[in-house]
Amino acid sequence: MSLANHDQEEFWTNNAGPTWVAYERPLDAFLAPVLDGVITRAGLQAGQSVLDIGCGTGGSSVQAGRAVGPDGHVLAVDISATMVARARERTAQMPWIKVALEDAADSPLEAVHFDHVISRFGVMFFADTQTAFENICRAMKPGATLSFATWGQIPANPWFTLPAQIAKAELGAPPKSDPDAPGPFALRDLTKTCAILERAGFTDVNGAAKSMQLALPAGAAEIAALSMHVGPAAGTIKHFNADLPAQTRIQAAMTDAFGQFDGHAIPAEINFFTARKS
Repeated sequence: MSLANHDQEEFWTNNAGPTWVAYERPLDAFLAPVLDGVITRAGLQAGQSVLDIGCGTGGSSVQAGRAVGPDGHVLAVDISATMVARARERTAQMPWIKVALEDAADSPLEAVHFDHVISRFGVMFFADTQTAFENICRAMKPGATLSFATWGQIPANPWFTLPAQIAKAELGAPPKSDPDAPGPFALRDLTKTCAILERAGFTDVNGAAKSMQLALPAGAAEIAALSMHVGPAAGTIKHFNADLPAQTRIQAAMTDAFGQFDGHAIPAEINFFTARKS
């Protein structure tokens, strides 16, 4: 792993990683429409070889493994040792899936090997996005396809903006972060991201923003409870070491805010990208 991406490795192993493992079930359910979109656009077939980038706790790897079957192969990679351990548990009964602690940005991936590359929210954290996609492209067979999803424009994603506003109103402003730095919104610009892919050697590059609805069975209350642990409100609460009364007020305000949406389904803008290796 490159030294440039060490901060991301540290964050996803020791900070976010344990949280994503603990809240795996609601996170998988909440983000299921996004993963379905990635898999559908990939067009996986039985017997094929797939690279799953930023596999997290393994939900995407399991879905890809089911699509290619035991005659296929999935290499699932992530920089978080915490989430890799969980992904190995989830895929233990599917021996055609290998889960590796690797950074796809600079891992010595086998050249001209994969029929498909997929990622759900796993490619926005590269320290050098251009070089990373060049490395990924080298690992793909001619004609192989790339399918991944990123978050779209920040104002169009209230799962981030509303908790951030509510926590800030209660506790104050946390340190500012650069949305163009490695992070959830680093690839929000369709034109720039498509240009990166073209320079990396991809053809038939397409990027499209899709409006989606993200929901959980118990509605706004469940989404607010999840947002207390994942996302900007969780970060602000941790930064200010908020006491229990403050946390209770933040969660109640988020429940009310999310409850204003029809069916308590949170609108989201998701960028879906597809490309092919020439």
